Amino acid sequence: MFRRILATKNSRQNGVVSTTIVRIRSEDIRFNGLVLSSDRASSAKKMSGWERLRPSTARLGRDSYSSMTERIPSSRTVRLGRVQPQAPGHRTIYCNDRDANLPVKFKGNSISTTKYSFFTFLPKGLFEQFRRVANLYFLTISILSTTPISPVSPITNVLPLSLVLIVSLVKEAFEDWKRFQNDMAINNNPVEVLHDQKWETIPWKKLQVGDVVRIKQDGFFPADLLFLASTNPDGVCYIETANLDGETNLKIRKALEKTWDYLTPEKASEFKGEVQCEQPNNSLYTFAGNLIIQKQTLPLTPNQVLLRGCSLRNTEYIVGAVLFSGHETKVMMNAMNVPSKRSTLERKLDKLILTLFGTLFVMCLIGAIGSGVFIDRKYFYLGLFEDVENQFNPDKPFVVAILTMFTLITLYSTIIPISLYVSIEMIKFIQSTQFINKDLHMYHVETNTPALARTSNLNEELGQVEYIFSDKTGTLTRNLMEFFKCSIGGEVYGTGVTEIERGVAQRRGIKIDEGQESTNVVHEKGFNFDDARLMRGAWRNEPNPDLCKEFFRCLAICHTVLPEGDESAERVTYQAASPDEAALVTAAKNFGFFFYRRTPTTIYVRESHLEKMGKVQDVSYEILNVLEFNSTRKRQSVVCRYPDGRLVLYCKGADTVIYERLAVGQDDIKKVSREHLEQFGSSGLRTLCLAYRDLSSDMYESWNEKFIQAKSSLRDREKKLDEVLIKMRMKWLKTDCGFMQVAELIEAELILIGCTAIEDKLQEGVPACIETLSRAGIKIWMLTGDKMETAINIAYACNLINNDMKQFIINSETDAIREVESRGDQVEIARFIKEEVKKELKKCLEEAQHFLHTVAAPKLALVIDGKCLMYALDPSLRVMLLNLSLNCCSVVCCRVSPLQKAQVTSMVKKGAKKITLSIGDGANDVSMIQAAHVGIGISGQEGMQAVMASDFAIAQFRFLTDLLLVHGRWSYLRLCKVITYFFYKNLTFTLTQFWFTFQTGFSGQRFYDDWFQSLYNVIFTALPVIMVGLFDKDVSASLSKKYPEIYREGIRNVFFKWRVVAIWAFFSVYQSLIFYFFVSDSSSNAQNSSGKMFGLWDVSTMAFTCVVVTVNLRLLLMCNSITRWHYISVGGSILAWFIFIFIYSGIMTPYDRQENVFFVIYVLMSTFYFYLTLALVPIVALLGDFIYQGVQRWFFPYDYQIVQEIHMHEPEGRTRTELLEIGNQLTPDEARSYAIAQLPRELSKHTGFAFDSPGYESFFAAQLGVFAPQKAWDVARRASMKSRPKIGQRK
Repeated sequence: MFRRILATKNSRQNGVVSTTIVRIRSEDIRFNGLVLSSDRASSAKKMSGWERLRPSTARLGRDSYSSMTERIPSSRTVRLGRVQPQAPGHRTIYCNDRDANLPVKFKGNSISTTKYSFFTFLPKGLFEQFRRVANLYFLTISILSTTPISPVSPITNVLPLSLVLIVSLVKEAFEDWKRFQNDMAINNNPVEVLHDQKWETIPWKKLQVGDVVRIKQDGFFPADLLFLASTNPDGVCYIETANLDGETNLKIRKALEKTWDYLTPEKASEFKGEVQCEQPNNSLYTFAGNLIIQKQTLPLTPNQVLLRGCSLRNTEYIVGAVLFSGHETKVMMNAMNVPSKRSTLERKLDKLILTLFGTLFVMCLIGAIGSGVFIDRKYFYLGLFEDVENQFNPDKPFVVAILTMFTLITLYSTIIPISLYVSIEMIKFIQSTQFINKDLHMYHVETNTPALARTSNLNEELGQVEYIFSDKTGTLTRNLMEFFKCSIGGEVYGTGVTEIERGVAQRRGIKIDEGQESTNVVHEKGFNFDDARLMRGAWRNEPNPDLCKEFFRCLAICHTVLPEGDESAERVTYQAASPDEAALVTAAKNFGFFFYRRTPTTIYVRESHLEKMGKVQDVSYEILNVLEFNSTRKRQSVVCRYPDGRLVLYCKGADTVIYERLAVGQDDIKKVSREHLEQFGSSGLRTLCLAYRDLSSDMYESWNEKFIQAKSSLRDREKKLDEVLIKMRMKWLKTDCGFMQVAELIEAELILIGCTAIEDKLQEGVPACIETLSRAGIKIWMLTGDKMETAINIAYACNLINNDMKQFIINSETDAIREVESRGDQVEIARFIKEEVKKELKKCLEEAQHFLHTVAAPKLALVIDGKCLMYALDPSLRVMLLNLSLNCCSVVCCRVSPLQKAQVTSMVKKGAKKITLSIGDGANDVSMIQAAHVGIGISGQEGMQAVMASDFAIAQFRFLTDLLLVHGRWSYLRLCKVITYFFYKNLTFTLTQFWFTFQTGFSGQRFYDDWFQSLYNVIFTALPVIMVGLFDKDVSASLSKKYPEIYREGIRNVFFKWRVVAIWAFFSVYQSLIFYFFVSDSSSNAQNSSGKMFGLWDVSTMAFTCVVVTVNLRLLLMCNSITRWHYISVGGSILAWFIFIFIYSGIMTPYDRQENVFFVIYVLMSTFYFYLTLALVPIVALLGDFIYQGVQRWFFPYDYQIVQEIHMHEPEGRTRTELLEIGNQLTPDEARSYAIAQLPRELSKHTGFAFDSPGYESFFAAQLGVFAPQKAWDVARRASMKSRPKIGQRK
């Protein structure tokens, strides 16, 4: 008995791989290494049916490959029950056959990006909330408050916890509801699906794998589709991938010729193909699979795949089959969350909370010990008889202490600020959405791109950044490429002068004569070339016209550009994958080789002046293969056939890659061209080398057959393609030399044409931005893949490096290293380079440390290339590299890979414990962006990958000035005040209860009413601190950028040191003593209107009133600026307390409350004592803060306070000079007075101590060059300032 199976034969017929039918015995069926006998096979058939048989392997002839069937099963696949055995990592899809796909249970096309579902919201939401230590603590306290040992009502702790949880859950629910609505809108989009030979409209969510769909023009692809047919000729369509990578350039996709006919519903219903492909993955630019149709196996590439999220352009409609659906589509598998980052301030806040826990434990321990000691029956009036409960039983002092410990924990629970996290989240969210996102100073008009805060967790981190790691291309430069110069056959063409050359000449004091620009020069986007020797056919008169012709044809043919618009040179628009490609094709057009039309197999070029001047002819070149550029190959090649049958391989790529593939006998042109490359690089230009090679038909056919086989592989396809490209150069060799030597020669068979030089200009404002950030104490590192010469010159141009700096250069391009590399021993090369790098690092580090100990030490800069960096990042050398780098103001790493960028960032982040920021615009910057504390994405020309992985997105590098020096510093300053104020007000409130404990025999008697304690954080002190977090402003935005040195205070973390916390704690203790003892002692002799002494609840209500008034007024004292919102929030909070107590104490409940606060406030307010105490206590309590702030500002001012004094009478955004120019009809004094009178006080009124003190007049008048008589106290002022550098001085 024989069964038929399919085995693939490796012969090429009409561009496809044909198949041959062979027979094997069923007695020896092999499947996945398991041999089934005929009995077992028949038994298995009875149980589940052998519906499909997997092919066996067969070797058919010399050119077949044995592993083919392992990778490409045929349409016969074994099924055992519900399990469909497939090769690991592969899936089989039956197109247009839902029943066949049903057993596999592919995922549906419905997507969900929500965090919760209806059933998981409450448990998962509560779990997320109680992951916070503070919330978990208050849950424990709330549980304890329900026990008999609790001195307070459960409402005291349950209410604030409930409010915090409700607010947080409502916020989570609102955000998730918005995600759910967005998901529903997407899932219900209509799509046309083939059913019963007609197109039926169904929602996206009902789409299944294998369905055949029709997508019309401008429609979005609902899933990852196999492209079958198109209304365009030759089965092509155009797609836009902006939703995937941000690129608006149109891409071309081509269907397999075998499927072009499946366009109508009648014809499409006949399509019954089988797709063997890779499992779902997140690689957007790769796909490996085969389509088995009509007994033929056709290789599938990314050109036949249309990804979900892309849209159809310039095509009436297409027909496709669903490959991956829903969450298995590539775009959904890329939609991963940005790595969770916590700010440094938030981590320090955790330490502060732990400190409060420690303080709480000590307070409770003191009370517990005191309780155990105090309890004694000698206090007969306490009624401590034999049957007293354990908590007050003198016979059990240890039990008393333990129970009192738990009692006091519930009593002092307010020391932990439960509403702190919610307040901080609210402040950060508003800062991000309302301040950063809507800042017009960071809005880029040309691209209509505002700043975008993609997370609100890291606002304050922007105010503490010390190291910036920046990409070069597209970040410091514009990534708008212009063809500027070229070298053809050893001759340089192009007369322009770059910005870098101008900058170098200016530094050296050399005047550049740029000469007269040609009157007939052509200016066009992507083309800034001026040399009459090549323009308008003049190249025919050059010494090497044939090489010029090859140069121009290489530019016009070797690319993947798509022309759009009319087929005229004036109106055509090029859609390119990168600006470099568009610039090169535009250059070819201006040289007379106009690429105007493209089909999947042909490029049409309109060539001018070829045979004689003025003659124009249209030439079509058949494109046989396009070997696309990738980061590994670093080159792009095209195999084309001329109309006369000539076969040519054109190649362009990096100089290092092209040079090692050049044929022998080109030493002169190689040497001259290398000099030109170095010359272009030193001018800051981006270079590419061009080469070509003539091919014979036999050579090409042999190579192409193996190329097709490699493309059909499902495993390691890219690797196999590269192997075939190498074999192409090794196939046709002469055998009179040794094999390895000949292999080297054949890999170097290209003929060098020349090189191109493209200018990428600096972004606007980059040099000024870098200089400002450097003055702010921020060190900037440039990490780029460009050559060292280009990187150094760009660094000079943008003020990253200057001639005053001492430069350390560690380069692998030395004679000693080249000599070792020429021997070819990789082990020896690695050992030698590592030793050389170690020597250089050691020498540079010693020299750097020597400079640091000199008086007038120059600034240091380090330049290192990628090869040396690879060895310097070795664990044995990393510490030395880090120490050297940290001593340098600027570091330039060139020729580095994306991985090395991330490694350098992590080295500084983890090794130096410094706050880092990475900024880039391309996919190669993603790892670096995610490795830093803060990641910034540039919305640039290289797509949106960097933005999608970033924490903040801006359009230009120069916007970093506003983002860091303004928003970052303000956020840091505000949140430091918010946190320390929360700490202060809660500690003050809790300590008054603590002092009361000493007078109650440590019994745990509460001082305040339960509702007072519950609403203290939630209502009476909640709003003002949020206003500080949103609106407090020490200096204006313009002054923050004018005096960037004040940013250094954030780097040093001046405002959230333990010293600052200790000062706040000291004043908390001081004020709590005033509140308790002043009120309690003064009330001992006070009487109400009826002559009765004040009781506990009278005293506690009076004390609580003083606390609420004082802590709110203390907030005004700490503000740098006061707005109407401050007045409203502070006044409203105090008013809310009085309204509450009026209502609360005026209500009599059926069950008399233990507190008995009925009518308390009315009794208090009927006495003179209330008003006197309310006036005196806050004044005395705040007197210490007032004196401290005055002394601190007078003798030990912060940098921002000095700036405040200098500009105290100026409105925001204007200088004195501008004000005098505005009112130039007035005298200077009148103008100054008028400006002060017009000052919007609610926006810029400083309330710090002594702002209007005459003692500062002579000091600051001298700063401004204005005469003013000296005062005696100026001597002390100047003495305290001698050791501090002036704020405007560069350091």
